[in-house]
Amino acid sequence: MPIPLRRLLWIFFVLIVACAAGLGFWYRSYLLTPSAGEGETIVTIPRGAGVRGIGTLLAANGLLVNDWRFLCMVYLSGSTTKLKAGEYSIPRGLTPPEVMRLLVEGRMLRHQITIPEGLSWVQVADLFARDGWIRKDRFLQLGRDREWLRQLGIAAPSLEGYLFPETYTLVRNEVSEEAVLRLMVSRFRQVWASLAVPETVHGLGHHQLLILASIVEKETGAAPERPLIARVFLNRLERKMRLQSDPTVIYGLADFDGNITKADLQRPSPYNTYVIPALPAGPICNPGRAALEAVLQPAVSDALYFVSRNDGTHVFSTNLADHNRAVRQYQRQR
Repeated sequence: MPIPLRRLLWIFFVLIVACAAGLGFWYRSYLLTPSAGEGETIVTIPRGAGVRGIGTLLAANGLLVNDWRFLCMVYLSGSTTKLKAGEYSIPRGLTPPEVMRLLVEGRMLRHQITIPEGLSWVQVADLFARDGWIRKDRFLQLGRDREWLRQLGIAAPSLEGYLFPETYTLVRNEVSEEAVLRLMVSRFRQVWASLAVPETVHGLGHHQLLILASIVEKETGAAPERPLIARVFLNRLERKMRLQSDPTVIYGLADFDGNITKADLQRPSPYNTYVIPALPAGPICNPGRAALEAVLQPAVSDALYFVSRNDGTHVFSTNLADHNRAVRQYQRQR
């Protein structure tokens, strides 16, 4: 006996409701189920990754189940174009909506990179390139591109000296060689402006002061000595004496092996202050604020010489005889 049409429609309706309820429960359980495990997982969402690609990547890292429910959740929330590329540290135990919200808000992993005082710009490039933040060759190319330097307002052959040593906070996918250089130069300008430097100090212009600060930075790691080191070099400049700074000689050597020789001290170079009776051709490193302040406010002294005590500090002398005695004493100890 055939089933009445009315009953068939009722059965069909009940099946649809049951399926919808089942799907709803299945979808709701997806939204409410956190990922398993503890700790955090670092995931990098590449630029141009679509919703499906992001879901696959998150699933591969065990942060959610990869099926159409992720696509449905993103589309229903209106977040299709709001998931931001970048590097994330995503805690395990989050539900899919919480993971999606983290990507929408762009709560990316932030890295702190510390640039110590006294590094050359090549060493700065090495440090950033080591962790994959920049391409070293591109970094150095830009750093000596005269047109690009002109745009930054720097009238120098390179950015040596203008990359301020500090701790910088960086985010993956937001970093480029241009961005890093602009950030460091901008920080240098902020610090320099805060020092309120007159047009000339000690008869030296701004770039010359920076050169001198870079020498002071390399000559001592003992902070209290920096103003006295600066005064020694200023005294020698006033008397037209050669600065005779080993770090300047080393900077000008392309093949320095860690041991400075008598031949190195005699080798002509725009940076060899044992040969030239003036400042070297440019900064020899990127000095910090303390070295800049030491040059601007040097100690009061007649000292013309100093020699290392081999413990990070120096003996200062006002005449050559006293200096030679100190050299014999501490070189003999060494």
